Amino acid sequence: MRIVIADDSALIREGLRLILEDAGHEVVGSAGSEPELVAEALRARPDLTIADIRMPPHHTDEGLRAVKRIRAEWPGAPVLLLSQYVVVSYAEELMSSGSEATGYLLKDRVSDIDAFNDAVDRVASGGLVMDPEVVSQVISAQRRTPLDELTAREREVLELIGQGLTNATIAEHLVITDGAVEKHIQRIFAKLGLAADANVHRRVMAVLTLQKG
Repeated sequence: MRIVIADDSALIREGLRLILEDAGHEVVGSAGSEPELVAEALRARPDLTIADIRMPPHHTDEGLRAVKRIRAEWPGAPVLLLSQYVVVSYAEELMSSGSEATGYLLKDRVSDIDAFNDAVDRVASGGLVMDPEVVSQVISAQRRTPLDELTAREREVLELIGQGLTNATIAEHLVITDGAVEKHIQRIFAKLGLAADANVHRRVMAVLTLQKG
């Protein structure tokens, strides 16, 4: 199998090369930045491109952006992305793209050489491979509700609203000012997506959201 490797660390690139060549693959190109990765992948048209998600110049999502640029010119290009940490938004973007021949693994998995080589083979063959930890965090994120975004105090204020208490009574109960209660309530409305609307009683809608949660 012909493979291109991209990582800004020469040490990691060399380690990957040794693992892949030991498995009988041929490394036909390497890159240390997003522009180099795009150029190498489109030049070599390898059976698989293995790339770090975070690369120069900003070390954010350069690898992911490179994949988009590559696939714009070469749809379906097989790519296995590696990451030091799970970034749920990146995983969700990859999983929702509908593209096959895609993988997202944590770098720690590379130390399990058999599992890594299996992922390499599966992605190159057109499969979708996601690190178990990535899948777990994506599922956890999808289960979150707007209520999960509330702070403990905001949740407390919302529960008191649910008991039918006025702002003044809530302020007295929590030993805070009326203004502080109003700020908490406005933040609650914002986090629950309850925009000001003459046709919607936001306090009622917020309580209904609490009861559903």
